[in-house]
Amino acid sequence: MYFFLANLSLTDICFSTTTIPKMLVNLQAQNHSITYAGCLTQVCFVLVFAALENFLLGVMAYDRFVAICHPVKYTVIMNSHICGLLILLSLFISITNALLHSLMSLLLSFCTELVIPYFFCEVLQVIKVACSDALINNIFSYFAATVLGGIPLSGIIFSYAQIISSILRMPSAVGKYKAFSTCGSHLSVISLFYGTGFGSYISAAFTPSRKTAVASVMYTVLTPIMNPFIYSLRNRKVKGALRKIMRSIPAFQ
Repeated sequence: MYFFLANLSLTDICFSTTTIPKMLVNLQAQNHSITYAGCLTQVCFVLVFAALENFLLGVMAYDRFVAICHPVKYTVIMNSHICGLLILLSLFISITNALLHSLMSLLLSFCTELVIPYFFCEVLQVIKVACSDALINNIFSYFAATVLGGIPLSGIIFSYAQIISSILRMPSAVGKYKAFSTCGSHLSVISLFYGTGFGSYISAAFTPSRKTAVASVMYTVLTPIMNPFIYSLRNRKVKGALRKIMRSIPAFQ
């Protein structure tokens, strides 16, 4: 679990680093422009880390499934070789998908004075502002999103269906609580990632561009920021330190 959590934390750092520094530079300079090469580079890296986080959440759900439903075989099934292979496979698929999207974007032609209603270059928004025919790009984008998003999400749903079934069969209330507590943080992160991601795309389809830009901040900035807090609060020492800080604030005394 901690091995996958370390990779998730690294992915969150890279995800934020891909978008936030450029946004801060633009805010300071009061200039919302980005170069063509910079935009396509941002598209590529956003796709890599978004897809990688998606796969990591699916792998972590499988890890919790094995730990709770097959605890005796856990160290055999989830050995270091398998864990490393899962990470490398997730990274390979994410990079391949991002490169294909980026190469297909290079085939598009663009007019002048383009405005993307996000604070970063997102592949679907880039395709929308293209002047040339983007039918193939759209088909590939939705196909890749359905497959690469649907497989991990289906794995998560299956894993937690088995986990819940296993927990309900436990005779001890203490055992049920311990089993569920190991999944609480992961479920929170899943809800945050998929909730803000779906919300952003729904917002892009039905709301004005300003609200779309706000929604894009949710899953590219809020989720990576909140993940460390969600997992850290499972630690007793961290919770104890947080209580001390809260007590030192006059409003909470």
